[in-house]
Amino acid sequence: MTSLPAHRVLLPGMPNVHSHAFQRAMAGRAERGGNGPDSFRTWRERMYGLSRRVTPADLEAIATLLYVEMLEAGYTSVCEFHYLHHGPGGARYADPAATSRALIRAATATGIRLTLLPVLYMHGGFGAQPPEPSQAAFVHTVRDYLALLDTLRAEETGTIRIGVAFHSLRAVAPDAIDEVLAWRASAAPGSPVHIHVAEQLQEVQECEAWSGRRPVEWLLKRDLVDEHWCLVHATHMNEEEIRSLAATGAVVGLCPTTEANLGDGLFPLAEFLAAGGRIGIGSDSHVSVSPTEELRWLEYGQRLLHGRRNIAASISEPNSGARLFRAALAGGNQALGQDTGSIPEDQAADLVELDASHPLLVASDGDELLDCLVFAGNRPLVTSVQVAGKQVVRDGHHALGGKAAAGFAGVMNKLHLPA
Repeated sequence: MTSLPAHRVLLPGMPNVHSHAFQRAMAGRAERGGNGPDSFRTWRERMYGLSRRVTPADLEAIATLLYVEMLEAGYTSVCEFHYLHHGPGGARYADPAATSRALIRAATATGIRLTLLPVLYMHGGFGAQPPEPSQAAFVHTVRDYLALLDTLRAEETGTIRIGVAFHSLRAVAPDAIDEVLAWRASAAPGSPVHIHVAEQLQEVQECEAWSGRRPVEWLLKRDLVDEHWCLVHATHMNEEEIRSLAATGAVVGLCPTTEANLGDGLFPLAEFLAAGGRIGIGSDSHVSVSPTEELRWLEYGQRLLHGRRNIAASISEPNSGARLFRAALAGGNQALGQDTGSIPEDQAADLVELDASHPLLVASDGDELLDCLVFAGNRPLVTSVQVAGKQVVRDGHHALGGKAAAGFAGVMNKLHLPA
């Protein structure tokens, strides 16, 4: 964080390490209880229903507004974990990369930095169970998936990068993981690798029944994970998994508002940070599009769990908000796999300017200013944003805001999600 003359306050832009853009279209629309206990599984059925109705044009409109919202909130980059590859019932588009290109167009139009992570999704459960009909729009063979990656690599620019993603251990068999990683080693060494893991207790139990190991343990025992990996959620780990995962240098992608919305559980933050673990934050299902809210609830969840305050604080970094901000920034940039610049070279960096005259920031500086941002601030504090040296938000607003909102509204009226 740097304070400049004329009361300007600049921060590095925050990466969003985990996004499913199309799910912004159901934010707030899955909060009605059913006849039995609601869970991740019941939410997932609602999400499957939405996925069957979203076309590439719809996805572009949804993502365009979402990326505008991210930029206005202070996210300057996003890792898009993209598995909505096909049409209803798995119907193939004439261009196999149609939905991926829709996301690239949305990122290019808005100016956000994008690491696109096409997702390999093959099975409906551990042990190569056949996919459910409702998952057909996600499914690829390894051959078709690698062809998609080869096609999309031609789209890479200074702010667009293509990485690799496995949906989860339940959706991708070991031999497929090995084949994709072999391709990566020769065709795209050093590219980011992301995976959902240990999000649900049921997933942990099913993985143990299938393999005799817990999900994070399974990945670690196969010696797959290094600093290029981002394990999304990793909510349910034991002490050995925490220590061993931290030692790999991999990033854990934490999405506190989505994890809370789905009832996933609470990540062992204090233990992971104490072990030297690296974290990033993501908005995932986009019930919230605010880096400050993700950081705030990352800490608040821990306070509720442990019954004390300032869980993220340490002896060397006693300001909990500042420590979380710096940790998420460093880990997020690592998971993104792109050079986002730095403040001293600000004409080429991803920067967020705050309203230094805002009452919440007056008379604060350094780590206390970051604490104020995390625990008392929100979107109105962001006044301008630049990505790769180009200004994309001015006076708190993106130039495409109105047009993007209208496009999103048109898609929502068409989708007409049921109550």
